[in-house]
Order: sequence, then structure tokens, then C-alpha cells
Amino acid sequence: MIIKKLEVGPIMANCFILGCETTKEAVVIDPGDDADRILMELANLKLKVKYLINTHGHFDHVSANKRMKKATGALIAIHPEDEPMFSMLSQAARRFGVESENSPPADLHLNDGDKVKFGEITLKVIHTPGHSKGGICLYTDGHLFAGDTLFANSIGRTDLPGGDYDTLISSIKQKVFSFDDDTIVYTGHGPETSIGREKATNPFLR
Repeated sequence: MIIKKLEVGPIMANCFILGCETTKEAVVIDPGDDADRILMELANLKLKVKYLINTHGHFDHVSANKRMKKATGALIAIHPEDEPMFSMLSQAARRFGVESENSPPADLHLNDGDKVKFGEITLKVIHTPGHSKGGICLYTDGHLFAGDTLFANSIGRTDLPGGDYDTLISSIKQKVFSFDDDTIVYTGHGPETSIGREKATNPFLR
């Protein structure tokens, strides 16, 4: 599997390109900004995007949805509880002093246990509310794409609308920590980590 991380936008969110080496089909996880950079990287890797997957609906993870969909025709996918944020991205971004385009509506709703297939790769959807009501993680073969659910030595903030601290802690301990300790965790901001490392060192989860 091809994995390419790009830090995008003024808040430096992590956007991930995942590609099937055999078929060259791909998904883009959290196209938060900088559509031109993402498109250039896809061209360099010779990948064709099938899905644009949003781990949650905050503007710094979805702001390039409109331009990416127009350029690629890929389907936008998100948990249904976070889709209402799509129509409020511009005003949410302005509260942080930045600009954002509202997103087109979702083409596909992702619920807990769903599977997203592209090429020879299958991503399993894990609903992990707490940072937002519709937050999800995506898992395949020892790789977990966690959005803003879990960070290296930290967790997603819970003071935004739809956030809840106890719910987030429960999502991590009951769902995310069910994966093997050597599972690599690709976070929505900052560096990668592992399940075992966060079990041992994360001050919010010990």
C-alpha cells in the first residue's frame, strides 16, 4: 500500500493519500486544504482517486472537498452525524481567522463496521465519537487512520460543538485500544504513534 502524508492548511492538518500499488486506485483521507498540492502528489504517484474520506466534519479536515471532487469526480464520504457541518465551514473557519469553502453534500455515509474498498485494499470504519459526534477511524492491516480521535501523547479536543470528553475516552479505550499494540496510528495532526505507545505513555489514557 502506498501511504503519503501531506500537512495542509494553516492549522497543519494531516491529509493522507492511500493507494493500491496494483490497480493505482486511491483514497484521500481528510483533504483539509491545498487541493493543488494534493492533486500534484496524486499525479506524481499516478493514482486515481475513488473516495474523499473525511474522518470528521471540521473545516481543517474537509475544506478541499469541493475542489478535489470537481477535479477528480471522487465520492465524498463521511459519517452522517458530521455531514451537517459541511454547510457551515466558512463561518467555522472565520472563527479561527482563516477562510474555507463549504463542502458539497456527501455521496456516501460511513457508519460503524462499514468497509470501503479501493483496488485490493479494504478500510474498516470505526465510529469513535467524542471529538465530534460523527468522528471515525479507518483501519487496514496494522494501520489506523485516527483523525482527531487520538494523537501522540494527547487526544482530540472536546470543547467544540458535538465534543464530549467522557465519550472520547470511551471511544479510545473500548474501540481504538482493541487493536494490536504494534498498530501504527496516523493522526490528524502531528507525528505517527502506535497503540502500544499510547497505552503506555498517553497521560489522558493511562
